Amino acid sequence: MTGVLRIGNASGFYGDRFDALREMLTGGELDVLTGDYLAELTMLILGRDRLKDPAAGYARTFLRQLEECLGLAHERGVRIVANAGGLNPAGLAERVRELAGRLGVPVRVAHVEGDDRTALHPGALAAHAYLGGFGIAECLRAGADIVVTGRVSDAALVTGPAAARFGWRPDDYDRLAGAVVAGHVLECGAQATGGNYAFFAEHGLDRLRRPGFPLAEIHEDGGCVVTKHPGTGGVVDVGTVTAQLLYETGGARYAGPDVTARLDTVRLGQDGPDRVRIEGVRGEAPPPTLKVGLNRLGGFRNEVTFVLTGLDIEDKAALVRQQMRDAFDAAKKPPAEVRWDLVRTDRPDADTEECASALLRLVVRDQDPEAVGRAFSGAAIELALAGYPGFHVLAPPGKGAPYGVFEAAHVPQDSVEHIAVLPDGRRISVPPAPEGRVLADVAEPALPEPLPAGPVRRAPLGLVAGARSGDKGGDANVGVWARSEDAWRWLAHELTADRFRQLVPESRTLTVIRHALPNLRALNFVVEGILGEGVAAQHRFDPQAKALGEWLRSRHLDIPEVLL
Repeated sequence: MTGVLRIGNASGFYGDRFDALREMLTGGELDVLTGDYLAELTMLILGRDRLKDPAAGYARTFLRQLEECLGLAHERGVRIVANAGGLNPAGLAERVRELAGRLGVPVRVAHVEGDDRTALHPGALAAHAYLGGFGIAECLRAGADIVVTGRVSDAALVTGPAAARFGWRPDDYDRLAGAVVAGHVLECGAQATGGNYAFFAEHGLDRLRRPGFPLAEIHEDGGCVVTKHPGTGGVVDVGTVTAQLLYETGGARYAGPDVTARLDTVRLGQDGPDRVRIEGVRGEAPPPTLKVGLNRLGGFRNEVTFVLTGLDIEDKAALVRQQMRDAFDAAKKPPAEVRWDLVRTDRPDADTEECASALLRLVVRDQDPEAVGRAFSGAAIELALAGYPGFHVLAPPGKGAPYGVFEAAHVPQDSVEHIAVLPDGRRISVPPAPEGRVLADVAEPALPEPLPAGPVRRAPLGLVAGARSGDKGGDANVGVWARSEDAWRWLAHELTADRFRQLVPESRTLTVIRHALPNLRALNFVVEGILGEGVAAQHRFDPQAKALGEWLRSRHLDIPEVLL
């Protein structure tokens, strides 16, 4: 089948803008509307929901959105594909049928299952394999209007509809790779239309107050144009698309269950206002294994932040540390893990009390909730009249709360039963990829000639480079790109892995891997282990590394004056 398939996105995470579903349905022409509701942390949240109620485990927000928009989608002939099923796609599909019956909207509902492997991993709260898009394609080919899934890869929400529309085979790797890249750009919603964008101020604050959600016009050959509905806020340009392409990726090979997309082949071009063409994407056979995300409860944690104001900040911090250490020594069961962080937000001769204050953060963890519970919170608050001058805390600590741990495992593709449950109830087994290719790093690409020597000025990296960062389990990814060829000639040689470690001191003892993507004038850094056991463990101040890229951009280097 020929023509253009218009796929939009209305959710980048569980909790994204509620009205986006209606906005996308009413804002312009669409064939398919997707919603990404799942992330590593979300799976943990849904797992805890399921502990309380075995019938739960799906994104309830999706049902409330459908209650407002199901009739509208049916009238406009827009099919909806969402991974809101979470841990219970069959349960969500049944709720959607009940909702449609109550509203009198004659829609056909299907779902995809087979990803749940929790029973095979004792001690895991949730263990789910990342499925591909061909189960979604089977559901759509059978006439489904609504398809809900559990844990599929984010890009599967696009590869599935595209394969169904164009009749792609599982070995159409280049076409599938193009759809994967389109899906990756769409999956985080407004991040592709100016949200979280390094150079946001250049587009004007009014334009970015309420960015529209993105859509992709996908062609039969796998190429696409990323755009948004006319009149919506935000901006789509080569920069916003580059930023999202680098988000939470690593090297040149971007592996998924359907295909491994070669990010080093991606070519971007401005195709008009708020239109970016993506072409040239090459694909390879996917890995012979599927990723399995394992979420488990790691124990219990608590924290308190002491506010230190004015003079003698270091001595005040030393006093409260010693007082809390004495309390732990006297406790029946002290916390197994104790972490202190002093954040010097204070300024000398400050004109407000807040600007004169530093923050001393204490985090405790233990398998026993009592060790981080009232004994801990009581010890902290008992210092109120017996501690450093000006003692107060941002908030009194509570009872302590459970925290989660994310791990990744891999299993053979043919060991996972991928099932499409069609609108008429038939169950179709979806075969694994026809072949597998073990992932390997690509050869280091040729770098451009360095800039000629010349005068330099000490300045922030962000004046000449953008960045976007995020998390993958315990690792962080930081993508950095240049906006001109000369800036790329400098960046490619200046920002080495060693220079990255210098600029980000907490990475100095960690493994930092640099990947160069010359077509995008970009470098991608993977910092292994910087996030500990993942976002749910809240290992560091910025547990998802969302602002790590912006911190890097604020660091000063000797930059050629010709670039400034």
